[in-house]
Amino acid sequence: MSSNRSLEPSSLSLNDLPWQIQYNNDRCTLCGQCTAVCPVKAIELKVFQKRIIKTSIKKDEKHFNDYDIFYGIRQKTRVENACIGCTMCTLVCPNDAIAVIKNSGLDRLKFHVNQDGIPRRRGGRRNSSQSVLDRIKFTRISMLTDPALDAGRHEFEMRTLLGRVLSPRENIKRLREKGWIPPVREIYPLIIGGMSFGALSPTMWEGLQMGVAYLNEELGMPVRMSTGEGGCPPRLLRSRFLKYVILQIASGYFGWDEIIHAIPHMKEDPCAIEIKYGQGAKPGDGGLLMWHKVNKLIAAIRGVPQGISLPSPPTHQTQYSIEESVAKMILSMSMAWGFRVPVYPKISASSTSLAVLNNLTRNDFASGLAIDGEDGGTGAAYTVSMDHMGHPIASCIRDNYLNLVKIGKQNEIPIFAGGGIGKNGNLAANAAALIMLGASGVQIGKYVMQAAAGCVGTEEDRCNVCNVGICPKGITSQDPRLYRRLDPEDVAQRIVDLFVSFDTELKKIVAPLGRSTSLPIGMSDALGIDDHAAAERLSIKYVI
Repeated sequence: MSSNRSLEPSSLSLNDLPWQIQYNNDRCTLCGQCTAVCPVKAIELKVFQKRIIKTSIKKDEKHFNDYDIFYGIRQKTRVENACIGCTMCTLVCPNDAIAVIKNSGLDRLKFHVNQDGIPRRRGGRRNSSQSVLDRIKFTRISMLTDPALDAGRHEFEMRTLLGRVLSPRENIKRLREKGWIPPVREIYPLIIGGMSFGALSPTMWEGLQMGVAYLNEELGMPVRMSTGEGGCPPRLLRSRFLKYVILQIASGYFGWDEIIHAIPHMKEDPCAIEIKYGQGAKPGDGGLLMWHKVNKLIAAIRGVPQGISLPSPPTHQTQYSIEESVAKMILSMSMAWGFRVPVYPKISASSTSLAVLNNLTRNDFASGLAIDGEDGGTGAAYTVSMDHMGHPIASCIRDNYLNLVKIGKQNEIPIFAGGGIGKNGNLAANAAALIMLGASGVQIGKYVMQAAAGCVGTEEDRCNVCNVGICPKGITSQDPRLYRRLDPEDVAQRIVDLFVSFDTELKKIVAPLGRSTSLPIGMSDALGIDDHAAAERLSIKYVI
């Protein structure tokens, strides 16, 4: 902070910032790479003047000042330029002259971010590293009477069903009467959740699609990816790879004119249609793509003017209620594809999710339900929404599954879980825990960005600039100067590595259970936790 700057209520010092930059002037060569790569301009090259007082012991000589001039890096303390901890400066420095450290003291920046009366809006995920899923243990190990399997040599059927599964009696009846049978897809239980073309950069989206195509075509893993609510590029809509894609429609309906017009020209049907009603990271809020990202390409795909923010309403305002909306939209989407494609809603985890599920059980065209928990990531949301709104995914999935058990529909309506899965790196363990709590599969988003594209964001309020299009890795930016840092082929390779590794770890978990021909959906007797209250809430074993 400049010494001549006037003191204001929003004046900050370096000790008030959550992230501090350590700079070694002896190693610095003044190349300027750190200042050039900083997404928030938190550092700058400055001229420093050091005052040196020189004294003399001689009686007639007066004291005088000498000044030493040198160049170096200075960290800014203005709120809008506060360091976000992305460490890009450290990554590009050729001499290890700069580093970013977390301030162990009180972060006073949170008291000053509400400039112009606007609460803080950020991307990423909530600032909490705790997770009930990480504390769940798998306690049922088959031994003599039910021998465990060899995870390395045994063949496993790691598949799940997306679609309404009729009872054997009803299925045989409709076959005899040549009636309509709901479409069902056999997919991999790990789904790449909705991250739209626009929220993600073109290179990131291309890398994800390339990776999914390779997994299906070369490795035989039926991995599926949701498009999010930003529509779909025309080239993909008219390609044979569309069958690996779940098309999402949300309350903003962005890009759906292009999708509807492309239906007669589609070579393949999409895997499914996902109708988004809520998002776990910001339940009750609609989506928002800020104007920073709406360039010419995104505007063309979404059918909107360039350079304007694109908010989605919190509800589908063309319908009176969610019950009416779900029923009519599921029917209309099913009709659009000739009742050949599964259609299901996606909602935020909440205490009202049971009501939605009960309505779906009475709807013959509903193919499942996706539930998004509070720990999910998002592109743009108010901090207060991300940190204090929502419902944990574990208990919500458990409640819905047990409700299906009560009415005898647990094998008919699949439930898919999302929101914070693998947030601490334990992807396979978290997914297996949710499957045994009743989920038929899980959706991931932020984990893909971290594992496949090197996202530097963490749950300790690091980076979190996904919403404004200045992502230092080029993952969520529409600026070609930024997204060209990301090689789509590298992303595709990392996606393949991720799923192959996940598959191995999931087998390591289910093999001791003696399961190989089907996923252990609802197998809660295999779970335990060292928290008595959590054990009672989830109806699993209490172990210490």
